[in-house]
Amino acid sequence: MTFSRISPARAGALRANAAYNAAAALLLAATIWLGLAAPALARGPEPVSELAKDLQGAVVNISTTQLLSNGPSVPVPRAPEGSPFDELFEDFLDERGQARRINSLGSGFVIDPSGLIVTNNHVIENADEIIVNFADGRKLTVTEVIGRDDKTDLALLRVEPDEALQAVPFGDSAKMEVGDWVMAIGNPFGLGGSVSLGIVSAVKRDINAGPYDAFIQTDAAINRGNSGGPLFNMDGEVIGVNTAIISPTGGSIGIGFALPANTAQRVIAQLREYGETRRGWIGVRIQDLNEEIAASLGMDEAKGALVAAVTPDGPAAEAGIEVGDVIVRFNDKPVNTVRQLPRVVAETPIGAEVPVVVNRRGERVTLKLTVGRLVEDENETAVKPMEDDQGDTVLGLSLSALSDPLRDEYGIAEDVEGVIVTDVAPGSGAAERDITPGSVIVEVSHKPVSTPDEVRARVAELKELGRATALLLFALNADEMKFVALPLDP
Repeated sequence: MTFSRISPARAGALRANAAYNAAAALLLAATIWLGLAAPALARGPEPVSELAKDLQGAVVNISTTQLLSNGPSVPVPRAPEGSPFDELFEDFLDERGQARRINSLGSGFVIDPSGLIVTNNHVIENADEIIVNFADGRKLTVTEVIGRDDKTDLALLRVEPDEALQAVPFGDSAKMEVGDWVMAIGNPFGLGGSVSLGIVSAVKRDINAGPYDAFIQTDAAINRGNSGGPLFNMDGEVIGVNTAIISPTGGSIGIGFALPANTAQRVIAQLREYGETRRGWIGVRIQDLNEEIAASLGMDEAKGALVAAVTPDGPAAEAGIEVGDVIVRFNDKPVNTVRQLPRVVAETPIGAEVPVVVNRRGERVTLKLTVGRLVEDENETAVKPMEDDQGDTVLGLSLSALSDPLRDEYGIAEDVEGVIVTDVAPGSGAAERDITPGSVIVEVSHKPVSTPDEVRARVAELKELGRATALLLFALNADEMKFVALPLDP
């Protein structure tokens, strides 16, 4: 067998020829593919007309009527005659000119063929009459408001149809991811049966609308009148209830929010069974955990919900949870922020015994807690400032021992014990952390204090230990406690 060598020039020519042939083949393939694909690309995304057609029969328009009587006659805006918005506003005077009727519109959807309809609570709030308008032209009067929940803004209605209604199922909202396609159907500005398409822009969005916020954000067009309508996935399942928009103009700017279906289903199930919601409760007041407080508690990360107060004889107290504990897991679910814990607790069945993991002064402790039922009772007491600057000063705080005159001046309850703050130095760490006169120092780094001298001694002790901050527990009023980490070196 004979081997021959190829000259460098010949080798270069062969490589160039091979590259040319390969490029030509790729160009030919691309031309063929584009010729076949171009018509398909020109058509745009796959149409959703069949899906919309299948779902519209279960989506309803809800009109409400509220009678206002014995009040002054106030002009109500009217749309131009013949306008499609003409029915948005309607008023009339009774024979004595003392009653006005105001109509408003919203959306909803059927979840049971027998006549159960879901909408937003704010759509039907204060209504004297509720009419449900169907896509086929039928109108049915709501015979019963089965239940409503203002925390999630949901309401469950009943109508009495002559025949079974078209209903839509709920889907698993936890499976929705950013970028998934969604469809909204509703009654924006009175234009019933409007369909809009978009994607999931974000999940678990907190917009400070309530204590259990975890909205699905979407850019599908949602406007006034869409409230209470469904947000569908591409399988035709309801994965959200359209509830809110952000808009400086009143119209859609592509930022809408839907209550996740998994949350809605739990609430609706309770409304259906009890006519009310029944949420879990453990009897603690909690606050945010920042880096300074976490370091003061011997924690590596500022994750969890810091317990600032424990209700006597409540579930948490009976389980052994203490002020200063940081709840990091509840019922085997992680608690990374203070906003997560109320949702997790509220969703836990009443009477269930669950494990609770707390960080207690740098060590993890697991406790067993039996969940109670939430009974809301908020009673905040205002604190009045006092201009007099008397007593000792520590960490930028002017301190005095509690006395009856000071209790009267600041409205401090008899059962609150500690050292009162009478003034706060401007620019101090305490001022930056919103500590105000009238606050009462209950503990300094987990040790109770009752005199300014005890506060000073505890601060000096912490400095000797080389600590950077002192963790103070304040009683802000009769019901509220708050932990604050103050720097020891000003």
